[in-house]
Amino acid sequence: MATLKAIRKRIVSIRNTQQITKAMKMVSAAKLRRAQEAVVQARPYAEKVAALLKNLSARVAQEAHPLLMQREEKRVDLWLLTADRGLCGGYNANLIRAAEGFLRVHGREKEIQLAVVGRKGVDYFRRRRVEMIARYPNAWSRSMGELAAEIAEQMIGRFVRGETDGAYILYSRFRSALSQVPTLEKLVPAATAAEQREELPVEYLFEPDVRTLLASLLPKVVEVGIYRALLEAVASEHGARMTAMDSATTNAADMISSLTLQMNRARQASITRELMEIVSTAEALK
Repeated sequence: MATLKAIRKRIVSIRNTQQITKAMKMVSAAKLRRAQEAVVQARPYAEKVAALLKNLSARVAQEAHPLLMQREEKRVDLWLLTADRGLCGGYNANLIRAAEGFLRVHGREKEIQLAVVGRKGVDYFRRRRVEMIARYPNAWSRSMGELAAEIAEQMIGRFVRGETDGAYILYSRFRSALSQVPTLEKLVPAATAAEQREELPVEYLFEPDVRTLLASLLPKVVEVGIYRALLEAVASEHGARMTAMDSATTNAADMISSLTLQMNRARQASITRELMEIVSTAEALK
C-alpha cells in the first residue's frame, strides 16, 4: 500500500488538475455560446445565397462561367479543417480518421491533393510524410473572414487553372455540445444547370445580366461556404472541449474520493500499528 505522504501528494496533484479542467470547461462554455450564435446567424444567409445560385445556374449553360464546368474527377483537392489545440476529446481524431478514409477509398481511382487547416492536422500528416498543397498550422487565431477569402482564392484558382477537377471540404458540423459530425461537402465546381433544372426556379428580373451576376456571385458562394464551415468547426471544437473537460473534472472528483478513502484506511492502519507497538512495548516492560 502507498504511504500517506504519497497519497496526499497525489490528491493535491489531481485537485490542481481538476481546477484547470474546470476552468477550461467554463472558458469553452463561454466561447461556445458566441460561436453557436455565429453559426445560427450564418446558416440562413448561406442557404439564401445557395438558393440564389440555384436559380441563376438553372438559366445558363456550363460555359457561362468556369466554376460551372463539370469535369471528370481525375484530380481532387481535399481541404481538412482541424483544431490548433488538443484536449477536446475525439474531435481531431474523428476528422483525421474521416480524411484518411476519403484518401483510402478514392485514392485508388483519383489523384487526391490534401490541404490542411489547423496545427493538429498539419502535424499529423507531416509526421506521416503526406504531401500537402496548403497548410495553415495556426489558422484559428486569424480573422475568419480573411481566412475564408484566402482559402477560397486558392481553391478557385487551382480549379480555374486546371490543377484540379474538384474541391471538397471536410469539417465538423455542429449539432450540439455533445454531437459534432464530420461532414464532407463539395464546393467547387458549383452544381450544373442540368442538375438544377430538376426544380422550377422562381422568376426574377436581373440587372445586370445573369452572366455578369454569376461572375460576381460564384466566387462569393464558395467563400461563404468556406466561412460557414469555419464557423461550424469553431463551434464544434468548443463544444467538444467543454464536454471533454466536464468529463475530466468529474473523473478527477471520483479519483479524489477514491484516494481519500484509501488515505483514511492507510492512516487508520498506521494508527492501529502504532497502538499495537505501544501496547507490546508496555507488556514487555512489565
